[in-house]
Amino acid sequence: MAELYVKPVTTSETSPGPPPMGPPPPSGKAPSLLPVGSSPASSVEPTGFPVIESEALIEDVLRPLEQALEDCRGHTRHLSEAGSVSQKQVCDDIGRRLALLQEQWAGGKLSTPVKKRMALLVQELSSHQWDAADDIHRSLMVDHVTEVSQWMVGVKRLIAEKRSQSSKKETNEEKSEVAVDNQTIPGFQEAP
Repeated sequence: MAELYVKPVTTSETSPGPPPMGPPPPSGKAPSLLPVGSSPASSVEPTGFPVIESEALIEDVLRPLEQALEDCRGHTRHLSEAGSVSQKQVCDDIGRRLALLQEQWAGGKLSTPVKKRMALLVQELSSHQWDAADDIHRSLMVDHVTEVSQWMVGVKRLIAEKRSQSSKKETNEEKSEVAVDNQTIPGFQEAP
């Protein structure tokens, strides 16, 4: 029995006809391969969170976090006049942990899913959606603990500080509204 040899057909040897459909073949480059041990499924986001299409930018995540920290520091200055040193220490610790986040992000040590979820967390934090921000924080701690453990405690504290400040602000506003409602207007008498 004779072996059959099939010669590879090149483009110049094909018969003329309609151009092939679909995307053009790769231009002499080897097909891109995934690194060993990774799969396309590893970058799939959990269904509980909306997916951000493009990779999050470091500035879009860090700027709101740093602004929230500055708000906390401003609140701390108010408290430090009353003698609260521990609040200043909390803010300093948050600042150190945010610096670690920035260092790891800039050094390429954070995966795309972590970056995307941090962008979502910052959106929720900026929208005063404390529970949603906490949920994203928790999911990052569960799914990516080795990547986020050094700095995520600072983000959690920042969420808690912003929530606390917001609830104090709301309480003070409610007290102000009650005080305004209880004032009497000169020359105006209420009907009995």
